[in-house]
Amino acid sequence: MGAIFRLLAACLLAGQLFAGDERPVVDDSMEAKEQPSALPSVWIAGDSTVKNRGEMRGWGQDLGDYLDPRKVQVVNRAIGGRSSRTFLTDGRWDEILGDIKRGDLVLIQFGHNDVGPLDERGKFRGSVKGIGDEIESVAKPDGSVETVHSYGWYLKHFARTAKSKGAVVVLCSPVPHKKFDRQGRPLRDWDTWRGWVEACARAEGVSFIDLAEIIGRKYDDMETAEIEALFADKGTHTNAAGARLNACAVIAGLKGLPGAPVDGWLSAAGREIETSRP
Repeated sequence: MGAIFRLLAACLLAGQLFAGDERPVVDDSMEAKEQPSALPSVWIAGDSTVKNRGEMRGWGQDLGDYLDPRKVQVVNRAIGGRSSRTFLTDGRWDEILGDIKRGDLVLIQFGHNDVGPLDERGKFRGSVKGIGDEIESVAKPDGSVETVHSYGWYLKHFARTAKSKGAVVVLCSPVPHKKFDRQGRPLRDWDTWRGWVEACARAEGVSFIDLAEIIGRKYDDMETAEIEALFADKGTHTNAAGARLNACAVIAGLKGLPGAPVDGWLSAAGREIETSRP
C-alpha cells in the first residue's frame, strides 16, 4: 500500500507542480498540415513541449536542422494541450498511421498532459496512471461515457500500430521541467514515468530514448541561470534556445540506438552532435 500511495503522490505532484504554466488546448482546425513527400519521413507525435507557438518552442520544430532535407522529411504533428489519450481520441494518431511508409521513423513523446485528472478538472486529458490494462469510465459533458485507458496502454497502441506499418518506432520519455533543489542544482524529473515509457518500448519491441535523463545530464553541467534562460514560462515550455538544446538531445539519443536509424539522414550539424548511449 505504501508504494501505491507514493505513486499517487508523485502523480499528483507532477500534475500540480507547474499548474501556473498555461496549457491551452490548441485549435489547429484552420491550419494546413504538412504532408509527407516521397522521401522517407520522420513523424513526430507529441504535445506543446514538442511543437508550440510564439516565444515558446518545442524540440520538434528544430529537429530538421540536424537532418538532411534532401534525404528525409520531418513531419511534426505534435500539438499543444494533447495527451496520449486525446491524441488518439482526436483522431490525430490515425491520420499519421494512414500515411506512414515502410522505413519511416516515428518519434512519440507524451506525459505532460497525461498527469492530470481524467475528468473536467484536467480538461479530459489525463490518462490512467500506469502501463497496464486498467480502465476508468469518464462521463463527458455531452452525456457520453469515455473508456479511459492507462498511459502505457496508449503508448503501446501507438508503438504496435506504427510498427505494423513497417516503421521504426521510438518512444521518448518526457522532456524535463525546470526543477531545482534548495541549493539551486537541477533535479531529475519524471522518475516513475520514465520507467513506464521504457517498459512500454520493451514490451512492444521498439526503441526507447530517455530524454529526461539525456537533458538532465546536460543541466548537471550548467549553472542555474543558464537553465533558467532556456524556458519561456515557469518551468514547462522551452524558448528557442531550450528547444534547440532538446532537439540536440533527441539526435544524440537517436545516434545511440541499435542500428543507428538516422545516421544516413544526418546533416553536417547532426553529425557533429555527440552520441548518447543508454
